[in-house]
Amino acid sequence: MRISILDQSPISSNQSAKDALYESMNLAQAGEKFGYTRYWIAEHHDLPGLACPAPEVMLGFIGAHTSKIRIGSGATLLPHYKPYKVAETFNLLATLFPNRMDIGIGRAPGGSAEASNALSDNFLQKVYQMPNLLEDLLHFLHHDFPKDHEFSKVTASPVPPVPPETWLLGTSQKSAALAAKNGLAYAFGQFMSEENGAEIIQQYVDAFEPKKNGQLPQVLLTVSAICAETTEEAEEIAMSSLIWQLQIEKGMGQLIPSIEEAKKYELSDQEKEKLKIMKQNMIIGNPKEVGEALHQLHTTYKTDEMMIVTITHSPKDRMNSYRLIAEELL
Repeated sequence: MRISILDQSPISSNQSAKDALYESMNLAQAGEKFGYTRYWIAEHHDLPGLACPAPEVMLGFIGAHTSKIRIGSGATLLPHYKPYKVAETFNLLATLFPNRMDIGIGRAPGGSAEASNALSDNFLQKVYQMPNLLEDLLHFLHHDFPKDHEFSKVTASPVPPVPPETWLLGTSQKSAALAAKNGLAYAFGQFMSEENGAEIIQQYVDAFEPKKNGQLPQVLLTVSAICAETTEEAEEIAMSSLIWQLQIEKGMGQLIPSIEEAKKYELSDQEKEKLKIMKQNMIIGNPKEVGEALHQLHTTYKTDEMMIVTITHSPKDRMNSYRLIAEELL
């Protein structure tokens, strides 16, 4: 089983944004050392506690400090941008870091409505145009527009020896169908979905339309996991992430709280119930427990790869979690 890293570049209450971004670089280096297949960094806008609004910038930094792990965006939120510019950017990255670059494409806003309005015009209209935007992006990346197309003579240069590997990210039947129609690899965000992921992934596989190169369906499942030497320690570490999510929903605008700060947070009865539900969508435990849970999901979802997102207050706890999981599975 291949395992990979999704990094949201969390900012803890004792960190600056710069601290968090440098910890992202440290995590990518560690992931390479531990044997993870790929490292992706996410795009978020004006969200408290998350430091990266521009994966394309961070990937230049990450790529320069690693040598072999695949790196990419998880995701580039295409409705905000012109496909040509996205293709130019990732072709440049793929030229700098040959045969290592992934471009994960998403359609979510990545932030508030106000942030979306500040970032781009007519976001919702662009969401509706997502199939056309994606088609144009793929043509730019592979330089294969039909001869009569208005962009047929436009090149997204520099043209790398190996184009970026394109993934479509999603949590719904709509995204799975779009990935299948375009013959793309598909990443299902189980950690942020309440849908029947196994059914959606099977629909993707069944509907997959291979490209001329005979590409087969490829599936990646993203899960939230926190691992520590003992179950009790993992549960304690996980409270920082869980309480932070509750605070964000209440508009409290907090950075990732420490374990001590999380313990002091007074939960309402409604929040206690919500916390139980949130924990059901996470994997929390010691290495054996986490390893067994990931194997079970791998079998249930019939995925080629598991991608793990981990948010903790302490960078050491996050690094240790990824190390323990790698030692258990690789």
